[in-house]
Amino acid sequence: MTLEALALQGREQVFSSMAAGIGNRVIDIRKESIKESMSDFTNIEHRIEFVANIHGIEFINDSRATNIHSTWFTMESMSKPLIWIAGAMENENDYSPLLELVRKKVKAIIYLGGRNENFINAFIGIQPNICETVSMDEAVMASYRIGKKGDLVLLSPACPSFNLFKNYEERGEMFKKSVKKL
Repeated sequence: MTLEALALQGREQVFSSMAAGIGNRVIDIRKESIKESMSDFTNIEHRIEFVANIHGIEFINDSRATNIHSTWFTMESMSKPLIWIAGAMENENDYSPLLELVRKKVKAIIYLGGRNENFINAFIGIQPNICETVSMDEAVMASYRIGKKGDLVLLSPACPSFNLFKNYEERGEMFKKSVKKL
């Protein structure tokens, strides 16, 4: 089975799929059964969840990425140019682990929410194309306007959601609804 045939993409998910495949072979699960399950497995909601492809722009919901490390793993696994929707409750994070990935992969950052000085200061020298928004509809519309065919809009906040949303689930649902309005 090729890596491209796996239902779950991204480095973290590929590693998990490989480990599951090895474990299943150890207990003598048939190869065909393993291939079938790994090619149609559905990821958990709000974790690298495909939402839509609109005019060649992919929209991915990674609202569950409520910390920098989760966002790092997601970004690291992406190969298309990214328009990154981040934020919702900035809490004096150290964004240095993301700087190189943002430099290499991100063509624009859409910041969602207030209290954003630390975030903006961390990335302004790395990515000058930063747009500040106050609602999910505004963030999604801004990302769509910036996007071009072949780009990927990634909601991967790197922080909690409490000042705008009850939780990451509500944030992810709002993202999906906003994308469907396009």
